[in-house]
Amino acid sequence: MARTQGRGMHGSTGDPGFRSTGGAVRAPARGGGGPSSGAGRTGGLPGLAPHKPAREVVTVVAEPGLVVEDAAETFCGAVIRADIREVVLEDAAGRRRLFPNKPAAFLHEGRPATLVPPQRAAAADKAPQRSASGSRRVDDVRAKTALPHRIWVEGLHDAEIVERVWGHDLRVEGVVVEPLHGADVLVEAAREFAPRPDRRLGVLVDHLVTGSKESRIADGLRRELGPAAAHVLVLGHPYIDIWEAVKPRAVGIEAWPTVPRGIDWKTGVCEALGWGDDRAGARRVLSSVSTWSDLETPLITAMEQLIDFVTVGP
Repeated sequence: MARTQGRGMHGSTGDPGFRSTGGAVRAPARGGGGPSSGAGRTGGLPGLAPHKPAREVVTVVAEPGLVVEDAAETFCGAVIRADIREVVLEDAAGRRRLFPNKPAAFLHEGRPATLVPPQRAAAADKAPQRSASGSRRVDDVRAKTALPHRIWVEGLHDAEIVERVWGHDLRVEGVVVEPLHGADVLVEAAREFAPRPDRRLGVLVDHLVTGSKESRIADGLRRELGPAAAHVLVLGHPYIDIWEAVKPRAVGIEAWPTVPRGIDWKTGVCEALGWGDDRAGARRVLSSVSTWSDLETPLITAMEQLIDFVTVGP
């Protein structure tokens, strides 16, 4: 198998037949507290608080002579020595200062920077290449002819994010991911798909938590399919939308806004963050995702298990 790394930590869950998983409760909102009162804002949607975008942190190889400044802007100088624990800088007057080598501890050309010792950077270049999902990358291998199995996701944004992170793995394994355009059509679509041992179906669902609409649909699917449900695996994450499964720091925000009930979640997020419409927001979110480390653990776990289900079996 090409995906020799990064799968072992995710075992399958539930009974050996139809399985669905989510959380008992929705993940608490990050950033603290409930909906903002919106005090001090003019216009826009009620109850939404804007967030100040975080500054991008760059990674720079600490070659001798590299000029940087400490993050507190108290000392500027050239790198004399750098290792994983500390960095020594020397200013124009010949004065030297030692600083702990911590993430975002320096400024390079005005931007927050993490310094990487030259030896570590060279070792990283020689390390085995990994795909965006963290598995060992397989080069010069043709993608398999598509298997009869399928993985379904709720919408186009879900499919795009899955492609960003797991696209390499899926092509090597011959797995096709298709958007459902909403969980409401899941039962009818699965009945038409007619799952069987040689035609397994994996489904990724948003907001799969106890009592949610999605959990009720998943339970109804099990009853509708009967014995064929043994060849279907429905997994999900606790977030309202796939966007929320992207880590805030990857998008450059402190936390995802809390959107009041009755307001479309994506519309509310775009309004609170000043992103424009849903299409502009989608471009921003998609461009922020490059590897599995940009995603929250529940989404990663669900996708890893779904890929294993349709390629290895339960």
